[in-house]
Amino acid sequence: MKRLTKSLAMATIAMLGCMQSVWAEEKPAPATDDTQKVETATDKAVKREANPIKVESVNEKFAKEFPLQYNTWKATSESTDRSSALEQDPRYVVLWGGYAFSKEYNKPRGHYYAVTDVREILRTGAPKNENDGPMPMACWTCKSPDVARMISEKGEDGYFGAKWAKYGSEIVNPIGCADCHDTGSQEFKEGKPALRIARPHVLRALNTVGWKFEDLDKFGKRAAVCANCHVEYYFAGKTKEVTFPWDKGVDVDSIEQYYDEINFSDWTHSLSKAPMLKAQHPDFEIWSMGTHGKNGVTCVDCHMPKVKDKDGKIFTDHKIGNPFDAFDSTCKTCHEQSKETLQTRVQDHKKKIKDAIIRLEDQLVKAHFEAKAAWDAGATEDEMKEILQAIRHAQWRWDFAAAGHGSYMHAPDETLRIIATGIDRAADARAKLGVVLTKRGVATPVQIPDISTREKAQKVMGIDMEKENREKAEFLRTVVPQWEAEAKKKGLIADPADAK
Repeated sequence: MKRLTKSLAMATIAMLGCMQSVWAEEKPAPATDDTQKVETATDKAVKREANPIKVESVNEKFAKEFPLQYNTWKATSESTDRSSALEQDPRYVVLWGGYAFSKEYNKPRGHYYAVTDVREILRTGAPKNENDGPMPMACWTCKSPDVARMISEKGEDGYFGAKWAKYGSEIVNPIGCADCHDTGSQEFKEGKPALRIARPHVLRALNTVGWKFEDLDKFGKRAAVCANCHVEYYFAGKTKEVTFPWDKGVDVDSIEQYYDEINFSDWTHSLSKAPMLKAQHPDFEIWSMGTHGKNGVTCVDCHMPKVKDKDGKIFTDHKIGNPFDAFDSTCKTCHEQSKETLQTRVQDHKKKIKDAIIRLEDQLVKAHFEAKAAWDAGATEDEMKEILQAIRHAQWRWDFAAAGHGSYMHAPDETLRIIATGIDRAADARAKLGVVLTKRGVATPVQIPDISTREKAQKVMGIDMEKENREKAEFLRTVVPQWEAEAKKKGLIADPADAK
């Protein structure tokens, strides 16, 4: 494999992500003549106060200087499919009962739509003012280089802690240049990558697993910048600060242990009353446990390959595409097999994982309804404690496997293992529920309502979709135009001429 020769250093780093208990120790900074420690770039970046690093968040301002990169980034707008995952699999509505994901969950579109989609999704509600709405400011954190700009200007304490709507007029540019590059540096002006992470919480998390950003080689940095967003995280404390649960490791079991020990849950399930965990998109974690991660093949190698323009100029394609769409520049640089052979293999992995996920979903749906029946019949908290913990652990494994983009490609064996352990825990929950239900005189099997469509499932779960849609439409009609008008006054939205 040609790329492996040049990526051995990265392979060593990637292996750290797979280790459950052994992490690289950070070396102390070199001492100066007066025995004071030298402050590294990471040390500076993790300060909570405002840090005057330059973050130019308007993507269009780089169009003239970097047209090839800009135009391929803009091509992420061609990814327009945001079909409803809830329609494709109505079980989701039950699995996320009592949580906003049961209202709307769609197929992800390209980076170009990051701000638009988070505004329009029902999960963010319909706030009327800066103190209204269900979500915290943290919900913007992965969506825009404006987030990095605001943290730089206001510090973390000035950014986190507010409601999502407070800075709606500030977060207006979708994921782009300054999310990954130090766009104000001389390096960047010279056409070099100048990779940078401007979100302090990401630097802290990387340090936890021994990935000190400024010490990584170029392959490590390429993977690390994707960890700005493509990771598991939660909102911690009163300020709902974005935090990565990596203190014990990045695998599903270590993260579960971390959450259990701090007694964290994202929500309480509306049927079973189980304290639930919602996986976000643990792509970095799953990648680190797969064959590509272990062998130093990074996100960029497969999704942002080096390509040639019509004049033969080599550049990095920023379309974030399917590796098979640029096979000669991605898979073929390592694999000798044909495109068709590899596609068949990937489809086989995908089918096996999908089939296993459906089996786990069916068990979880039954467990939630059976737990409700047990509660309705007078079950006690002592009787239900171990059952609810098993449901929590089973669904955490389902979500971890299902929420990762391309887990069937990144680490199919690990993904199947995760699902298998989830099925085991669901079976344990249901076996214990059977005992409780029998003791309480509840006839089994417990009747499961008709949840064969999204509409039927949402009705069963008591979601008033007419009200949700009406309120969101009003928000988009009245509030969002105000945000954009204010952003234009501040110069945060590009003049169309900037991109020409």
